[in-house]
Amino acid sequence: MADTNTARLDRIEEKIDKLADAMVSMARAEEKISSLQDDHEKMYERINRLSAKLDSIEKKIDENHRTVSLINKIVYAAAIAGIGTYVAHMWM
Repeated sequence: MADTNTARLDRIEEKIDKLADAMVSMARAEEKISSLQDDHEKMYERINRLSAKLDSIEKKIDENHRTVSLINKIVYAAAIAGIGTYVAHMWM
């Protein structure tokens, strides 16, 4: 009778040890998940900041494009006027 009780207690102890190992593994997994969630939130915030910067840069590029287009038109107009003046002096 004592042998069966001892064997039974040994099996119960083994099962309790396995449960304890499983609990430790689950706790580690939860810590990893929590860490990954924190990293995900940080990356999401960083991407949002980069997106805002890109929007700002896009606005500046649009303004620069308008300015360069205007300067190109003025240069072309001045070149045409210069060529026209030169041709007019040659013919007269």
